[in-house]
Amino acid sequence: MKILYVASEVTPFSKTGGLGDVSGALPAALAALGHEVKVVSPRYSSVQDARLTPTGHTVELRFPFGTERGPLLSLQLAPRLELLFLEHAHYFQRPGLYGDSGGEYGDNPRRFAYLCLGALQAAQRLGFIPDIIHVNDWQTGLLPVALRRGFQDTELGRARSVLTIHNLAYQGQFGKHVMDELGLPWDLFTAEQGLEFYDGVNFLKGGLQFADALTTVSPTYAREIQRPEAGANLDGLLRHRQGVLTGILNGVDVDEWNPETDPHLPARYGVEDLTGKAACRRELLRRFGLEDTGAPVFGIVTRLAWQKGVDLLLEVLPTALEEDIRFVAVGNGEWNYEEGLRALQRRFPGKVGAFIGFDPALSHLLEAGSDFFIMPSRYEPCGLNQMYSLRYGTVPIVRATGGLADTVDGSDDGTGIVFNDFVPEALLWALGRARALYADPERLRAFQRRGMVQDFSWGASARMYERLFASLLAE
Repeated sequence: MKILYVASEVTPFSKTGGLGDVSGALPAALAALGHEVKVVSPRYSSVQDARLTPTGHTVELRFPFGTERGPLLSLQLAPRLELLFLEHAHYFQRPGLYGDSGGEYGDNPRRFAYLCLGALQAAQRLGFIPDIIHVNDWQTGLLPVALRRGFQDTELGRARSVLTIHNLAYQGQFGKHVMDELGLPWDLFTAEQGLEFYDGVNFLKGGLQFADALTTVSPTYAREIQRPEAGANLDGLLRHRQGVLTGILNGVDVDEWNPETDPHLPARYGVEDLTGKAACRRELLRRFGLEDTGAPVFGIVTRLAWQKGVDLLLEVLPTALEEDIRFVAVGNGEWNYEEGLRALQRRFPGKVGAFIGFDPALSHLLEAGSDFFIMPSRYEPCGLNQMYSLRYGTVPIVRATGGLADTVDGSDDGTGIVFNDFVPEALLWALGRARALYADPERLRAFQRRGMVQDFSWGASARMYERLFASLLAE
């Protein structure tokens, strides 16, 4: 198949979250299966690879506010995998991908309309006529609309479109002035079959209406978003389209996250020999200046945000820390949660260590050196850290939501500890179960080994996408 993959961020060139990771890994896995894949993304200021070469083509798009144009650059990553970057200095050479310290950029509708239409025109310029066009999140939500309404009589009209929801909470909602600003036909401004959403424009809703198939990043999340409590006011539309909605679990980079080869660790280890994990644990405690009494070490690496349940964790930890445990945290985000971790560190010196920021090497060390990894999320479309933890023999403690429920087995002979209700008592119960497990070394080793042999590689996920694409083309 020929696959055009369009995303607003692609690791390692641009990233704010899981979307970037998926966009860097899934196209590569599809290309490894034999498909021809071209990825289109903006050239942000962070994209400075010396291997970028001009294609000789220019994207030129006419909008009511004027004509926007920019060169198309190429980076060939593998025999069947090419990255195409849309260059537009005014739109994309900025400090942040979607906003800065002042908030989201006011011209985001124009910026990502340029990405959507620019990706389609780039395919035309290169003579690349895709079978499948795979788009991601609200930033590319207008593309299926344009494909159906503006490109249906072109050579691209035969392509089938797939939209992946990485996080339904982010929808790209703007005022209805965007209709005239972008030249969108006003017959699309309807609640039933169009872009209208509470008297405004919703980019994601447009994609959900017009894409031929919808996916999201775990089977449980696919079910959750069809219910009002997790549907972000789009649950009705998702129930209406449930026949074309599939949950496909994200994979992880098994080369980067491998305790047997990880260059960030003081000692490597594997499922057959876990002795190196003890050295990682000692180094983690040393780095944070924590006393090693043989007590269990609990860790988190997270974006400090409401979604991640950090408030619940901060409420429960003081009680848990009265016991002989250690807690280490790496992350940044909302100021009140950052200050909450600092206050905890001051209150429990020698027991709590916190690094406020993003440090990949330290994140790897924490995954390897912790005995347990805590993820008490309110909701979690997929989650990656619980899969990293399983690979590193670090028992995850998770709430049963989204991808966490799909990847962690909370049974007595499972791979982790799972709690259901988002209340302090449930998390305290989970932490107590972890201490009991730690006190039984033989049973703990069995949990670790079961987790370490799980297969969360992108190859398995890519084959599921492959089957979905093939079924669309067969219809």
